[in-house]
Amino acid sequence: MRVSNRSKILDAAIRVINRDGLTAVTFDSVAAEAEVTRGGMIYHFPSREALIEAINQHLADQWEANLIEHAGKPAQEASALERHMAYQRASTHGATRAELLFLLEFSKNPELAKPWDRIIETWSAPEPVDIDDTAALSRFIARLAADGLWSYQYVSNKSLPPAVRERVAELLVKILADGTLKSGKENQE
Repeated sequence: MRVSNRSKILDAAIRVINRDGLTAVTFDSVAAEAEVTRGGMIYHFPSREALIEAINQHLADQWEANLIEHAGKPAQEASALERHMAYQRASTHGATRAELLFLLEFSKNPELAKPWDRIIETWSAPEPVDIDDTAALSRFIARLAADGLWSYQYVSNKSLPPAVRERVAELLVKILADGTLKSGKENQE
C-alpha cells in the first residue's frame, strides 16, 4: 500500500523535530526531508500552523495506536485495568523528542492539548478522589511512574537499557494487577 504524501510529510516533519527541534519545522525543511515540493506541502498544509496542528494530531494518533497494540484491542473494548496496563507497557518505548516537545508545548493550549488529554483520560489511571483509597492511589502512583519512565531519558539525559525499561513496566503492571503498593521485598516475588 502506497503511503500518502500527507503521511509522508507528517513523518518527515517528526524526523526534523526529533533531529533539529520544533523551530526547525519550515515548509522548506520538511519538504526536503519528505522529498516533496513546497507546492506539495502547501496542498496538504496551507500554513505552518496547519502543519503543526496536524503533526500534533499525528503524534497523538501514533501514541494511541501504540496503546491499542499493547492492549490488544481498542479502548472501548478494553477494561479499565487492561487500558491502564497498556499505558504502563507503552511507557517502555520512551518519549521521542517530538512527543515530549508537543506534549509540553501544547499542555498550555486547551484546544491543542485535546488529543493528548483524551488519550490520557482514556488510557491512564485517574487522579484518586479519596487519598485513603489505597488501590486508587496505587494505580495513580503507577501512572506517575510510567510517565517518569516515558520521559526519563530527557529528564536525566541518560538512556535505560530496554531490559530495564521492560522490567520496570512489568512491575508497574503488577502494581496495577495487585491493586496496591507493597514493600520492596514483597514485590520481588
